[in-house]
Amino acid sequence: MAMPSLESLWMPFTPNRQFKAKPRLLSRAKGVYYWTPEGRQILDAVAGLWCVNAGHGRTEITQAVAAQLETMDYAPPFQMGHPPAFALANALVKIAPKGLDHVFFTNSGSESVDTALKIALAYQRARGEGTRTRLIGRERGYHGVGFGGISVGGAAGSNVWLAKATGSLLIRTEASRGWRVDEESLDVWQPKTSPPSNTEGTMRRRECKTASAIPFSERGHPEP
Repeated sequence: MAMPSLESLWMPFTPNRQFKAKPRLLSRAKGVYYWTPEGRQILDAVAGLWCVNAGHGRTEITQAVAAQLETMDYAPPFQMGHPPAFALANALVKIAPKGLDHVFFTNSGSESVDTALKIALAYQRARGEGTRTRLIGRERGYHGVGFGGISVGGAAGSNVWLAKATGSLLIRTEASRGWRVDEESLDVWQPKTSPPSNTEGTMRRRECKTASAIPFSERGHPEP
């Protein structure tokens, strides 16, 4: 395949001028490896963007996708449905931890985070705690590129410059160096290892307004 022009594509999270001056291109993949157009083999140690955990080019996956596309390529999810979606949700519930008994499908991590924030707010309203609208994130946390995920994240100051550019992101978001939750009292406090700050007192004062506390990263980084 001839090399296409690189000009039209605007690449995410990429310094475009530098990349296009010296591109790093992948041409095919199989199993846990990529290959460059020149034939160099590269280990895919992060499963694409953490989304190809079963490996590349799996015949059974390719065949299942092709069969579904031939049967029906898309069904609108608003007030309509189709059997495979329900079947998949039932299968996921069976292997999920106890208490996780419903599934909401999304197309990306960013969409998942924004949806989770909306669900947290709706949950508080449903239980009669509609004043709980504050969302607590973590410094250096990454939760995607949607406005909601950026608001509760703290990656490289991205929430700061966007807030300055737009006037605000999500209303009532907090960034914290660390937190623990007492499940019995629903209280929140700083771990002993955190640097001294006023966050502990702030979070205690605002506990009655807190809708949700967001973990460090959607990719499952452990607590400090």
